[in-house]
Amino acid sequence: MTLFLTSSFTDREAVGIDPAAGFLEELRKRLPKRLKGLFICSDPVTHDMTDLYGASTADCFKREGFFFTQFTVMDDRNDGRAAELIAGADLIILSGGHVPTQNRYFREIGLKELLAPCRDDPAKVIIGISAGTMNCAGTVYAQPEEDGEAADPDFQRYLPGLGLTEINVLPHYYDIKDLTLDGLRIMEDIAFPDSFRRPILVLPDGSYVLCEDGREEVRGPAWLLKDGVMTPVG
Repeated sequence: MTLFLTSSFTDREAVGIDPAAGFLEELRKRLPKRLKGLFICSDPVTHDMTDLYGASTADCFKREGFFFTQFTVMDDRNDGRAAELIAGADLIILSGGHVPTQNRYFREIGLKELLAPCRDDPAKVIIGISAGTMNCAGTVYAQPEEDGEAADPDFQRYLPGLGLTEINVLPHYYDIKDLTLDGLRIMEDIAFPDSFRRPILVLPDGSYVLCEDGREEVRGPAWLLKDGVMTPVG
C-alpha cells in the first residue's frame, strides 16, 4: 500500500493535479492509466456536496490522463457494500471536510478494519485530503475549526483514527496561519499549545507525505510544530 497524506493536491484553479513536489509523477509511477476509484465522504448525509466534490476530484485525474473504468462515491447510500468497494478499488480517496464528523462516520462503518487488508497490497493507493489525511492517524488531532469549538471545554481534540500513520497533520497552512477562531489565533493560541501534547506536521497545499514500505517522506515545504516551536522540514 502507498499512502499519500495531502493538504490539497489540486492546482490553484482546482481543475488539475498540482505538479509541485512531484506529486503527479509519484502517482503515475503507482497507478495504472485505467483504474477503479473510490471516493469516501466526510459526511454521510450531505449527498449533493459529496457528489460534487467526488466528481470534481475525478475530473482532476481525468485531465491528467487517468481513465476511470469505475469511480464510486461512498456515503450512507452504499456503505453497506464498503468491503466490496474497497477491495475492488485501485485508488481510495479520503475526502476533506469536518474532522470529527468524518471520524465518527469512519468509526461507525468500521473503516479501520475494512482498510486493514490494503496494508499488504502493494498495488493499493490511498490519498487523504485535509480531514481525510488527519483521520489517517492512529490518534487524530482534531483542531477546532468551526465557530464555538475552540471555546468549548468539552470539544474533543484527540480521537481514535485509522492507524495508517502516526503523523498528525495540520493542513492548509498558508490559508489558516493568520486566521482566528472564537477570538483565538489558529496557530499561536491553538496549535502551538496543542503541540506540547503531540507534535504536528504543518502542511500547506501542494505539499504531502509519501508513506510506503515503512518510510514516511515529506515532499515540499512543511514545518514540524513541537513543544511550541515550528521548524522547517522537507
